[in-house]
Amino acid sequence: MVSADELHVVYGTGPVGTAVITELLARGKRVRVVTRSGARKHLPPQVEMVRGDATDPADARRACADATHVYNCANPLDYHRWPEQFPPLQQGVLEGAAANGARLIVMENLYMYGPHGGAPMRETTPMHGRGPRSSTRAQMTEALFAAHTAGRVQATSVRAADLFGPYVTESLVGERLFGPLLAGKPAQLFANLDVPHSVSYIGDVGRALVTVGADERALGRAWHVPNAPAVTLRQFAQLLGEEAGIEPKLQALPRPVTRALLPILGLFTPPLRGLEENLYIGYEPYIVDHSAYAQLFGNHASPLRAALRTTVQWYREGAATAQPTAA
Repeated sequence: MVSADELHVVYGTGPVGTAVITELLARGKRVRVVTRSGARKHLPPQVEMVRGDATDPADARRACADATHVYNCANPLDYHRWPEQFPPLQQGVLEGAAANGARLIVMENLYMYGPHGGAPMRETTPMHGRGPRSSTRAQMTEALFAAHTAGRVQATSVRAADLFGPYVTESLVGERLFGPLLAGKPAQLFANLDVPHSVSYIGDVGRALVTVGADERALGRAWHVPNAPAVTLRQFAQLLGEEAGIEPKLQALPRPVTRALLPILGLFTPPLRGLEENLYIGYEPYIVDHSAYAQLFGNHASPLRAALRTTVQWYREGAATAQPTAA
């Protein structure tokens, strides 16, 4: 049965938005999805589709009309243009939620923390991120919670590590890893294969966003998505191989080589521009502490093998070539 007293508006139909929509529908919620095109794509017929411009506050107020909950799961595809493109997007969605008295739930990553010496990241870890992407992310989270503190909007956020799972392609553990390995070819990574690295299963991300959005105790702060215990990328690939029945072949570029190559690669691949500021993510221990979330909401992190099994099945069905890649 659909809950008629709540209207959940989701911005974005990439992997995060899709996971949120799936979780909301499973809970019987009424869902409206806002995208630039308004195209239904892979979404079921019970979802209301609306064309909208997240960067236009007036349009966002219209698209969020009657909403009780608004989820910002959208981000610009041009990573190298985040400073100019991302803040207006968040501000527009915030205005849409605020104007309608809706609770705002925002998807974030961990860039704002910056290099931290390999210590486990907690929601209270200082935001020392430097560079265009990292500083933009830090400024946006500060603006979000400043708006909450000022009483403009009721807000919370969820932060995730590198994503994997159905619909996820743009990630350290996305298409660049799964695609070659499942095709019997070596996968080349900009990473140290032998340091622990937390990864976030997309289904757990969607569940976390909906869970914090439903609980008033979550408001006014950020929460880390529950993750399976951190493993090295080599171990991750080995588990992937066991689930897929293959022998994974990995190639890893040393950090100095990657640093030298990125400016050249960025000339031809815009998303790689400015990636130097985030190189530590692949080369240093990257461990996420989600104990605060687990204590309040429970630990629903999917077992890594089960999540990999679902992801392998999705790739083998060919869905990755036909589904969206934006978050």
